[in-house]
Amino acid sequence: MIQKFLHFFADHFDMTGRYLDAASTYARDIDGLIALIFALVGFWFILSEVVFFWLIFKFRAKDGVKAQYVAGETKSEKRWITWPHMAVLVCDVFIIVGAVWVWYNIKQNLPPAQHTVRVIGQQWAWTFVHPGPDGQLDTGDDIALIDELHVKKGVVYHYKLESKDVLHNFSVPVFRLKQDAIPGRTITGWFEPTQVGEYDIQCAEICGIGHGIMGARIHIESAAEHAAWMSQHTPTRTVASAASSPAPVAR
Repeated sequence: MIQKFLHFFADHFDMTGRYLDAASTYARDIDGLIALIFALVGFWFILSEVVFFWLIFKFRAKDGVKAQYVAGETKSEKRWITWPHMAVLVCDVFIIVGAVWVWYNIKQNLPPAQHTVRVIGQQWAWTFVHPGPDGQLDTGDDIALIDELHVKKGVVYHYKLESKDVLHNFSVPVFRLKQDAIPGRTITGWFEPTQVGEYDIQCAEICGIGHGIMGARIHIESAAEHAAWMSQHTPTRTVASAASSPAPVAR
């Protein structure tokens, strides 16, 4: 129900999606939450400004008219503050519920991983370690690339985020993903790409003089494209070792 509500706002109060693709399963949830905040806060801002300027012109100083002092102590006067205040609190409840729901589903409720990649930030480049044909990290067929991440559409990935030196931030705008990389810690997060294409990866935390050039690219590929890429980049020694291994003897 909450997801449908957020998607409604993402579709009808679109501020970023038309300029920036939404390429992960939770991108529209984040867009919807931002649009919900924009709509509710924008409504009250416009209403308050209209009333404010109306009061200025309506009750501006006039010759021969004595100013009236309003203490705001009577019940009829207080309701002009109390009722809007209660309405704003109701809007706050919608924002808080949506924010907690989005936060839980993105940051706390990790779906089971189909693949895992390692993301390492350092001054001033990203190292991406991809699992090889065996689908496992930290084995001989791992594929490590600088500033180039290759993933497959429709696959749930966990990332293991690390930093070699200072605080960095792993940011993939089309995923609506931002996560600090903290020295001495390995942080686990997830994403599931939903469309093929090539997009930016950024460091969104000022990390030194080369921060502005610490960019990378993510390649979201179809299953066939990803398999072809993997066959081209699997370490030669691993392929050769597999080819030279004796065939199992039937017993």
